[in-house]
Amino acid sequence: MQPPNRDLARTVLAVLFLGGLILASFWILRPFLAAIIWSTMIVVATWPIMTALQRRLWNRRWAAVTVMTVALLLVFVAPFSAAIGTIVANADDIANWVKGLSGLKLPPPPAFIEQIPLVGERAMALWHQYGETGFEEIARIIAPYGGQITRWFVAEVGGFGLVSVQFLLTVIISAIMYATGEGAARWVLRFGRRLAGERGEKVVRLAGQAIRGVALGVVLTALIQAVLGGLGLALAGVPFAAVLTAVMFMLAVAQIGAVPVLVCALVWLWFQDSIGWFVALLVWTLIVGSLDNIVRPILIRKGADLPLLLIFAGVIGGLFAFGLLGLFVGPVILAVAYTLLDAWVEEAPDERRPAAGA
Repeated sequence: MQPPNRDLARTVLAVLFLGGLILASFWILRPFLAAIIWSTMIVVATWPIMTALQRRLWNRRWAAVTVMTVALLLVFVAPFSAAIGTIVANADDIANWVKGLSGLKLPPPPAFIEQIPLVGERAMALWHQYGETGFEEIARIIAPYGGQITRWFVAEVGGFGLVSVQFLLTVIISAIMYATGEGAARWVLRFGRRLAGERGEKVVRLAGQAIRGVALGVVLTALIQAVLGGLGLALAGVPFAAVLTAVMFMLAVAQIGAVPVLVCALVWLWFQDSIGWFVALLVWTLIVGSLDNIVRPILIRKGADLPLLLIFAGVIGGLFAFGLLGLFVGPVILAVAYTLLDAWVEEAPDERRPAAGA
């Protein structure tokens, strides 16, 4: 029996042609990749809501898709676009406000500070020191960073108009995915089975669970914290409440939380001698700051059991790797990789188990 004829040149050319075709396809779809990624994450995370809504609307898909699309515009796109637009529009005001910190003066220290054991005398000395000099030195250090942060954010979003177009494109693609979700899911499952058989199909299902877990645990928790924190800032009369709400959302997604922004607001209220609002916002800060420890684990475990360190690394690394979109894409990629690796390890045979017939 003669061995099969292997034409090396033909194989190499076929691989190069397929690789070039794939690269060209990605190059053409590059303007839509961000919107496609956002849409995929949104649709996968909210698909159970859409199916439940369809059952309530007499099993009419078009009605459920319409309601979900309008909900995306009202709940996701409109507030987030407004927040980014507010930050971009007030970038210069934020920088000037940071530079104006040099004019702030500390009020007289409360008497109880000196009575604090171990650190009371030292804290009183520092209070008097900064009370005499003000925040000129601190403002001199912070001022350049305030301008750099706002300019970086403006550069990342690339202009409010472009972001609005991306969000609108995201909603349109999400509506298409809602309408044809079952067909797309079957195609992806067949693709996974074609690549790796039954394991490939399982991998696709695990990836969907990881995406849903990250979307529910990270984004929804961040949105709840930002909305509640922004409501407290607005009621307390803190300036730039909309901007600070957007910042709290970004920090909450980055697993830092909304507490740093709320603490800065508390300091501002103290300087304004608004003791009543200071106490009220302090209590509200404790409530909002503890929400992520309660809500996030419950939501993440509804999708997939993922460690918090992996989510934190995905958000920070994704931010540096992909910019603003990386806040959402980074943890999803790491969550999918972790879930697939964990599933592969769990499928390994237990070497400690005695062999059959031993």
